[in-house]
Amino acid sequence: MTFPAIDWIAVLPLLLVACLGVVCLGVGLFVDDDEVLGWGALVGLGVTFITTAVLIGQHGSAFNGTLVLDGYALFFDLLILAVGCVVVLMSMSYVEETGIGAGEYYALLLFALSGMIVMASATDLILIFLGLEVMSISVYILAGAWRTHEAAMKYFLLGAFATGFLLYGIALIYGATGATRIDVIADKLGGVIDRHLLLAGVAMLLVAFGFKVAAVPFHMWTPDVYEGAPTSVTALMAVAVKSAGFAAFTRVFLRGFGGLHADWSMLLWVLAVATMTVGNVLALAQHNIKRMLAYSSIAHAGYILVALTAGGPTGGAAALFYLLAYAGMNLGAFGVVLALGRRGEPHEEIDDYAGLGFRSPLLGAAMAIFMLSLTGIPPLAGFAGKIYVFTAAVREGYYALAVIGVINSVISAGYYVRVLVVMFMTPGAVDVVRASRRPYLFTSIVFSAVVTVLIGVFPAPWLELARLSFLSQP
Repeated sequence: MTFPAIDWIAVLPLLLVACLGVVCLGVGLFVDDDEVLGWGALVGLGVTFITTAVLIGQHGSAFNGTLVLDGYALFFDLLILAVGCVVVLMSMSYVEETGIGAGEYYALLLFALSGMIVMASATDLILIFLGLEVMSISVYILAGAWRTHEAAMKYFLLGAFATGFLLYGIALIYGATGATRIDVIADKLGGVIDRHLLLAGVAMLLVAFGFKVAAVPFHMWTPDVYEGAPTSVTALMAVAVKSAGFAAFTRVFLRGFGGLHADWSMLLWVLAVATMTVGNVLALAQHNIKRMLAYSSIAHAGYILVALTAGGPTGGAAALFYLLAYAGMNLGAFGVVLALGRRGEPHEEIDDYAGLGFRSPLLGAAMAIFMLSLTGIPPLAGFAGKIYVFTAAVREGYYALAVIGVINSVISAGYYVRVLVVMFMTPGAVDVVRASRRPYLFTSIVFSAVVTVLIGVFPAPWLELARLSFLSQP
C-alpha cells in the first residue's frame, strides 16, 4: 500500500494547534493552576502565529490537494490565531473567577481553532465538513459550560439539522458533477447535465453556511446561545466561528460556484437584505448587552453577504477586509462586557453601564471606540469596512443593495449610540473591578481598541492584503 506524499509545511499550523490542544488536555490533569494553563495556551498560540506568519508567500498542498497552503488560507489562519490569542487573554481571569475547568476549557478552545483552520484551508467539500464538525462539537461543549442554560442544547440540535443540509448538499453536488474538490467542480460547471440537481445542492449548502454565519432566517439560535454561553465563549463564537464560516462560504461560492453567480446572487441578495434589516431592527428592542451584540453580529453578517452578492475579486477582498475589521471591534466589545461582570453578578443589562465612562474612563473610552466603529463612524475600522463593501456592490451594479445597507447602518446607530448615552449621560452605581486585578483582560481590550483605530486610519495596506489573499486561491 502506498500513501500519498504529504507536504508537512502545508499542515503545520493545523498540527501545531491540534497538538497544543492535546498537551493542554493532558497537562490539565496534573496542573491545577489556571494561570499556568492559560499562559501555556497563549504562548503556544503565539508561537504558532509567528510560525504561520513566516510561511507567507509559500504554497503547498496535502492530502491529494484537498488542503492547501495559499495566501487565502494564511490570511484566515493568522486571523483565527490572533482571535484565539485575544480570547485566551480575555479568558484567563474569567476562567479562574468562574471555576470552569481550565484544562478542558483551553483544550476545547484549541480544538475549535484547529477545526476553523481546516475550514479555511480546505478545498474539498468533505474536508470542509470535517473541519466544521471539529469546530462545532468543541463550541457546543464550550457553550454548555454552565450546564444550567438550554442554549447549548438548542445550538446542538439546530447545528445537527444544518449539518444534515450540508451533507445532503454535498451528495447532490457530487451527483451532478462527480467531484467534491472545489476547483474540479468549478471546471465542470459548464458540462453539468442535471443543472437542477446541482442548483438544489447549492441551495442546501447555502442553508448550512447560512446557519454557521447566523444569516436570516437561520439565525434564531444566535441571541439565546450568545446570552447563555460564557462571555468569553460568546466572543469566540461571534468572531472566530463567524470568520471560519465565511472563509469556507467565500471559497466555495466565489471560487467553486463562481460560474453560477447569476443563479445564486439574487437569493443571496434577499438573504443579505433580510439579515441586515432583521438584525438591526430587533437589536433596537434589546435590553441585554449580549443579546444586543448577538443581533448586531447578525446584521454584520448581512453586510458581508452584500460583498459576497457582489462577487468577483472586489467583493471577495471586501468580505475579507470586513471580517478583519469586525474581529477587532467585536472582540473588544465583548471584552468590556467581561470587564464589567464579576462572579455571580454578570451585569449584562445595558442599564448596568450607566456612568461607566466616569467610573472607568479606560473602559468607557474603549467601549465608545467599539460602538462607534460598529456603527460605521470614521475614521474607525467599521467605517472603512462598510465603505469597501458598499463600493463593491455599486461597482457590480447592485445599487439598491448598497442603499439598503447604508440605511441599515443609520438604523444601527439607534442601539449603539444608546450604549454611549447610558455610559456618559446617565448616573450609575455598578462598581468596576480594577485593571490591576484583571491585567490580561484589560490588555486584550486595549489591543482591540488599537487595532480598531489603526485599521480605520490606515485601511489601504489591509485591503491590499485582503485582495492579494483572495486572488491567491488556486
